[in-house]
Amino acid sequence: MMAQYLTIKAQNPDGILFYRMGDFYEMFFEDAELAAKALSIHCTTRGTHAGKPIPMAGVPVHAAEDYLARLIAQNIRVVIAEQTEDPAEAKKRGSKSVVNRAVVRIVTPGTITEERLLRPDRASLLVAVAPGKTEVGIAAADVAAGRFTLIAATPETMAAEIARLDPVELIAPEGVELPLLPVRLTVSRRVPSEFRANGAAARLANQFGVADLAAFGTFTDHEAAAGLALVNYLAETQLESAPPLDPPRKDAPDRVMAIDAATRASLELTRPSRPEGPTLLSAIDCTVSGVGAQLLADRLSSPSLMRGEIADRHDAVAAFEADPVAREAVRRALKGVPDMMRAAGRLAAGRGQPRDALAIGRALAAAGEAAAALPAARPAIIAAAAAVLDEAPGELGARLAATLDERAAGGNQPDGYVAHGVDGALDEARTLRDESRRFVAGLQADYQKETGVRALKIKHNAVLGWFIEVPAGHADTLHGRDTFTHRQSLANAVRFTTDTLRDLESRILAASEDARTREQAIFAELVAAIAAARPWLSSIAAQVAEMDVAAALAERAAVSRWVRPVMEDGLGFHVEAGRHPVVEAALGDRSRFVPNDCDLSPPDAEGLARAVILTGPNMGGKSTYLRQNALIAVLAQAGSFVPAKAARIGIVDRLFSRIGASDDLAAGRSTFMVEMVELAAILNQAGPRALVILDEIGRGTATFDGLSIAWAALERLNEVGCRTLFATHYHEITTLSERRQRIGNATMRVKEFRGDIVFLHQVEAGAADRSYGVQVARLAGLPAQVVRRARDVLARLEESDRGAARAALAADLPLFASFGEAEPAAAAPAARSEAMEVLDALNPDALSPREALDALYALKAARRADMGEE
Repeated sequence: MMAQYLTIKAQNPDGILFYRMGDFYEMFFEDAELAAKALSIHCTTRGTHAGKPIPMAGVPVHAAEDYLARLIAQNIRVVIAEQTEDPAEAKKRGSKSVVNRAVVRIVTPGTITEERLLRPDRASLLVAVAPGKTEVGIAAADVAAGRFTLIAATPETMAAEIARLDPVELIAPEGVELPLLPVRLTVSRRVPSEFRANGAAARLANQFGVADLAAFGTFTDHEAAAGLALVNYLAETQLESAPPLDPPRKDAPDRVMAIDAATRASLELTRPSRPEGPTLLSAIDCTVSGVGAQLLADRLSSPSLMRGEIADRHDAVAAFEADPVAREAVRRALKGVPDMMRAAGRLAAGRGQPRDALAIGRALAAAGEAAAALPAARPAIIAAAAAVLDEAPGELGARLAATLDERAAGGNQPDGYVAHGVDGALDEARTLRDESRRFVAGLQADYQKETGVRALKIKHNAVLGWFIEVPAGHADTLHGRDTFTHRQSLANAVRFTTDTLRDLESRILAASEDARTREQAIFAELVAAIAAARPWLSSIAAQVAEMDVAAALAERAAVSRWVRPVMEDGLGFHVEAGRHPVVEAALGDRSRFVPNDCDLSPPDAEGLARAVILTGPNMGGKSTYLRQNALIAVLAQAGSFVPAKAARIGIVDRLFSRIGASDDLAAGRSTFMVEMVELAAILNQAGPRALVILDEIGRGTATFDGLSIAWAALERLNEVGCRTLFATHYHEITTLSERRQRIGNATMRVKEFRGDIVFLHQVEAGAADRSYGVQVARLAGLPAQVVRRARDVLARLEESDRGAARAALAADLPLFASFGEAEPAAAAPAARSEAMEVLDALNPDALSPREALDALYALKAARRADMGEE
């Protein structure tokens, strides 16, 4: 047995080997020690190897899913080796024969299909990447549901696409450098030859039984290579039970808002920055089904760029919002509806149970109820859903309802799930089996009367079958009768049989086997019918999710008083009384949130959008204000209403957010370096249709370095003309608003009262006069003596009037000099100038700060005189 174990383990070195031994999956050697630690189970020993005890640990087969879930959550692969023959057959080959075993499946995070291992509200994506010099092919499969998409990206956009898909497992070539990935993501490396683009399209087409992949759409060679690598990975890990995938479809990233990984993390769209923290998804999710929750997460991850598509989604939400009776009826019908595509996938892979077929029947019935409850107003999306859902539950749903016994199929019984009256032969076999069992009870009573032994019992076990058992003290009573034949003696009991009992046992076994065989055949027919109806089921499931999302967003809009945004083709961005959806949800009372306006629309016919410089104290609400406007854009283009009094938004093609500080010590990057890398990505990619929100750029380095970087970055963004919110404590930058029509100032209002500050969380036009940092530090609990000293230092610095000096510098600093917009400088006079005379007379080492400032003004005056200016 250990030789067999070691052979299988050598063939599958990656992952823990679950080695089936009767009712347990056993693990040995290093696997046992790793499993014991990961699962908090006991590690014992069994036998020896090389003179040392062999570590051993095991888990019950009936509870294996729970242990699998815990291992998968820790990114540990599991190789499952099952017994492939009956132990009785092994015994026939000899006393030392070992039961045949073989690996039937390798469980990885992206390949699980078990209902208990999957989150009902999130898709579990397996993604493969096939990198090229100028193109990257990406394949994404929701293995449990069978959805399969191919995506063409570039090396520059690969990271953003992976972040958008948010997979649980990534397949990539060995030796290829990948972008920074979440720690929770499992990366499975394969040999580079598996990602070869040449000929991949033909090989992938062959996998789906077509002559040309063009039958499903137009795909690049790298897309086909990624798809083929994913399909081959499934075949290798799932062996004969690989779940079926739908034919590939094209997923076009240019149809959705581009959001990079840093921005997604900053805005917490679907993943929290801290465990169990809130996200945009968790704050707005009112869906009542798993498929609806999955679709809503996908919409928030991939807001649309198609104005018509967005309008159709808004129309559907509006129809449900206007009809609360229909909205409630649809939500009631779809509440808890099973995920029929996951159930169909398990059945097709041979892992399904009668309860999966029952789930499909229930889902089809719910779809029919929802179809009957749809609003009378039928905009495009609701009309399309009605056309599909009106066909449910259909012939398949009726067949499932009539065939399955809901009570038995919903449990874990090995038989009895086919309803009575479905099949005559099955009913006859069941009757014979059940009547025979009743006859056993009567036979027991007869034998008790015949022998006078009231303790006589007729029992059954898997080894002996049916037998008669009496206490040892009554054994002689039965030994003296010809009717009873001795079978076994135990310490306290003796077992017998009779010709009548043997005959009855044969009839019971035959009837039970006939019933089981017939029931399994009926179930196989149901599975075949479900497989044949898979495309239809997929369309039903898609429309169920669509209606759940539309009704849920309408519910959110009605409860939270959200409004329909006006979507435009231009660069408009005007939000009246906007609110932060996550913060508002956390407060639990809409009246407690202070709404604020935001206007980044082009100010004139010039056509380029505005940038707003936002100043104010820490804790004043700047970050909340920045994020809420970005989230409003995401919600609007995802097809949702938005938390505002009114909103008018031009389509945002790219969203960038740089808020907060973090480092990447593993890659040797400081907080400031991470900030600069992210800022570089923004400045290199932002175009006129982008929305950029930046908070405290340049604060991670020296003051003048940071000010210079922030200043230049804002100039660049304003030159590009993208809609920009720029929060900063560098008040000097606010002078830019005096020089540029498309740059405005806003500040967070505060009130001072007896040395304390009160945050009003209101945004108003203008610039902050100071940052109130010392007051915030006092609120944070800094020692009183530190606060007093800080105030003293601040007063001394303010006395030097540095602000005036920097304002003068800003007034003279040429705008956009590095971007080709500055006027050409006048040629210097050939003769020795007055400015040079003043400069030569200066002794910098002898100057006080005030004298140095005066000298600077004198030097500027001399320079103007040299140039002949007034």
